[in-house]
Amino acid sequence: MSQRDLKEAFVRNLNGTSLQEVALGSFLTPLCLISRGLILTLYHQARGTLPLPLPLISHLLLDFCVLILPLVLSCTVLSTVLHKVILSLAFVSACVFCYIYRANSHRFARHTQNTVSAFLQSHVQFDQLPFVSIFRVFVNVKTAISILAVDFSIFPRRYAKTETYGTGVMDFGVGAYVFANALVCPEARGKNISGSKVNHIAKQLLAVWPLVVLGMGRLVSLKMSGYHEHVTEYGVHWNFFFTLAIVRVVASVLLAFLPASWSWVMALLISGFYQFTLETSGLKAFIIHNNDRDRSFLHANKEGVFSVAGYVAIYMAGVQVGLYVMQPRSHVRQWLKTLFNLLLGSFVLYTALYTCKTLVEPVSRRLANLPFGLWSVAQSLFFMSCLGAADMALLFLKRTSGCHLVPSSWNPHKKQADSLSDKKTSELERHCLIQAVSRNQLLFFLLANVMTGLTNSIVDTLVCSSSFSLCVLLSYMFVNCFVIFVLHHCGISVKFW
Repeated sequence: MSQRDLKEAFVRNLNGTSLQEVALGSFLTPLCLISRGLILTLYHQARGTLPLPLPLISHLLLDFCVLILPLVLSCTVLSTVLHKVILSLAFVSACVFCYIYRANSHRFARHTQNTVSAFLQSHVQFDQLPFVSIFRVFVNVKTAISILAVDFSIFPRRYAKTETYGTGVMDFGVGAYVFANALVCPEARGKNISGSKVNHIAKQLLAVWPLVVLGMGRLVSLKMSGYHEHVTEYGVHWNFFFTLAIVRVVASVLLAFLPASWSWVMALLISGFYQFTLETSGLKAFIIHNNDRDRSFLHANKEGVFSVAGYVAIYMAGVQVGLYVMQPRSHVRQWLKTLFNLLLGSFVLYTALYTCKTLVEPVSRRLANLPFGLWSVAQSLFFMSCLGAADMALLFLKRTSGCHLVPSSWNPHKKQADSLSDKKTSELERHCLIQAVSRNQLLFFLLANVMTGLTNSIVDTLVCSSSFSLCVLLSYMFVNCFVIFVLHHCGISVKFW
């Protein structure tokens, strides 16, 4: 068997993991965010200043060690003890949080209950979309880690993409990526269509040309290099870039003729009709069992073509969530209510998912069926809720400690005259890895894909030891982060259109 066949076999016939294990992983990133905030707060209290010395190096290393390293370890050497890692990190963070609060309790004349009440009634301001940007960044980061890690034996097979049915961590990553794009699309941000609808649709067709070019580039490079392919993911010629482009165009056409507030209705109708078609026609059997890929383009790329319907439904659900999250709010209590509603929505969708799994069929990324759509949106809402809760904890920490420079989505409401604080906040944002990835997300995703192909061409990933595999993965992620971090520090935004 050739090296290519061995690598293809390595990622085939997998069944995923449990819904509970995927949901468990949602707690790690928020805890990492809180840990970084605690470290910066302790340093600020000890030295009375931020940023750290040699900020270009120190903040990059801090963010990489606190935000990236745990994610790499969690899907490799620590995957079997992930629950212990999360509990330990939560315990340590809680202890440090309490220490900081008690050390600053003398600043408050009122007791704890009144302090919390004042916090709930306080005003907040923000420069970026609250916790949405962080969600999009970490979906990107986890995707970058997984697309290379899956080729190493150190990566648990249960986390990889499933063959037909199942819930792998990478399966969720695909749905979450589509959902994340929808959260910040023009329709979700309430932008009105300028000019005629035909011109708007034509504009959207032109806007996706970078994705089409990237898809064509990936296709040509794969065929010319003989790189291993898992054809049951999307097909022989199809790839995820093409799916992203078509989903964006189809959604734009729908939203050109329907109000964005109806997005959830469209999501239900599209996913419901697609599932009905799978159950009542021969489409499901054709996608899963017909392996005659030489007959036509449709036969060769059936997974990619037909799964578009499921991804469009996920995208429309993301537009609806984006509309809700971006409603104007200025009080902490209002944002807490928003987080609660997102969490409630996640539980409702998980209930619907269990019902569908029992009465219809299991989750299938290959089909992008109704259960897959429900799971992708439910888990995305749960992850967003966890990130929002972590951001709210950081806001409380900033208010009680007086260190307003700790990076987070929200900031305590400040007077207009506080220009010095704004200048320092702006300086810290230049040294923030999250801001760096957020600034050039598509470039980060493209760079990760290029680095993945380059690494596979240099390293025989199947025979690497655990220690060497971990070194390669960390080096790969550090290069990706370093390039993006330097571009951000220099104020460079790379646009493809």
